[in-house]
Amino acid sequence: MKSEERVLATYLIETPYSLEYAAEVMAGEQSTGTFVSVPGETEALKEQHGAKIVSVKEVDASYYPTLPGAKPLVKDKKAVYHRGQVVLSFPFHNFGPSIPNLLATVAGNLYELREFSGLRLIDLKLPEAFMDKYLGPQFGIEGTRRLANVYERPLIGTIVKPSIGLPLEELRVLVRHLALSGIDFIKDDELNANPPYAPLKERVKVVMEEIERAADRTGKKVMYAFNITGDMDELRENHDTVVAAGGNCVMVGINSVGYTGVSYLRNYSQVPIHGHRNQWGAMTRCPLLGMDFRVYQKLCRLAGVDHLHTNGLDSKFYESNATVIRSVQDCLTPMFGEDTVMPVLSSGQWAGTAIGSYNAMKTVDLIHLAGGGIMAHPDGAAAGVESMKQGWEAALTGSSLEAYAETHPELARAIEKFGK
Repeated sequence: MKSEERVLATYLIETPYSLEYAAEVMAGEQSTGTFVSVPGETEALKEQHGAKIVSVKEVDASYYPTLPGAKPLVKDKKAVYHRGQVVLSFPFHNFGPSIPNLLATVAGNLYELREFSGLRLIDLKLPEAFMDKYLGPQFGIEGTRRLANVYERPLIGTIVKPSIGLPLEELRVLVRHLALSGIDFIKDDELNANPPYAPLKERVKVVMEEIERAADRTGKKVMYAFNITGDMDELRENHDTVVAAGGNCVMVGINSVGYTGVSYLRNYSQVPIHGHRNQWGAMTRCPLLGMDFRVYQKLCRLAGVDHLHTNGLDSKFYESNATVIRSVQDCLTPMFGEDTVMPVLSSGQWAGTAIGSYNAMKTVDLIHLAGGGIMAHPDGAAAGVESMKQGWEAALTGSSLEAYAETHPELARAIEKFGK
């Protein structure tokens, strides 16, 4: 390990103190300092192990704190809350190539400090030594395309709905119908992993029987992401159950099992890992708390996911379209070489969102999921799948949705149903 290697962490902060002072507090708290000088805190030690301030840039200010609990400079006086961007540099040898210990440094007790009324980690630059420890994506975009045999367009997929409560024999019929529809990808809902009413082993058996039968008839084997989320000692057993049955993808709730759980799974996984980010809103929805997706996706990629949810345009969730577009671009931007992941568009998606997605994102390296947009198509799920493909055909040929729908009835019916 090179002693000069460092991690750069960029923050957006809000504080009633000067930005420079707040940056000093951050650097000290997360390296060699505390609230008071202690024996052993020598200049030599601070030089070797202390965090350094790289830059401080003011953004704006407010008279109202974003978060409660900040300690104003002067009581009974209107405080000014300064907002700025701070870049800190941490010695890599303080924690080494360890995601858990990296996070304790760059995203640890900082959030609790009373000098701050807002603090958000917005970027990370890591030494390549992290890739010596963590395997990163095993399949990524090209491997996923190879398994699904889909090129030059997004993978079209859906989510099993109802997400909870579907009896196994009804699930069988649904998967049969979808697998014969020409769909590329199906995933379990994040709510449904290994419930007592439909244990994973039984669900895998039912689903794979139908997928294999459909493949024998059509020559196309659908990629199905089984939700194997569970305690650490369950992950391998669940993975092995899927692979033994001929499954070709597993899904895991990243925030439920943690980056360490994903990394543990990646070490032995034989199929792509579909990364679901449920609980993400709790980490990021406040604009001055938590972390940006730019940081999150880097950690997920290091840990080893091959696909990562980003939300979609005009979705049912709070994120702006601009944020979704940037999230997709981040997933497609290499960190250390061939380590990009397949972004997954979902939430409120239907055939009509294809043109806007392509025009904004300039890529077909996507999994485009539509739950209701496929399952609730007025002519059935097969027509819903076809309408999604037609929406992307319109996008890729530069046609308008309405013009393309004139000769494509599935798309026309989708517009009737969802276009309002």
